[in-house]
Amino acid sequence: MRLTLKVAAGRVSEIRFRAKGCVPAMACASAMTELVKGKTISEISSVSREELISEVGGLPEASAHAVQLALDVLAQALRDI
Repeated sequence: MRLTLKVAAGRVSEIRFRAKGCVPAMACASAMTELVKGKTISEISSVSREELISEVGGLPEASAHAVQLALDVLAQALRDI
């Protein structure tokens, strides 16, 4: 999974992802872009696992890795800003 962000005036103005993998990973990446767009960096830093799971409508425990992957990629993108 790869994530790109554009920040303008302290807020995420654009966010996109590229991913290969399972359907839950794609769903989590997509939901994450919806959660993050328009928020400030500090607001993004507080996006939680539960919030992302809720955004996709829930996930079975076997797909929990998809949420963690999306959050890890988001954290890396924030470090790169």
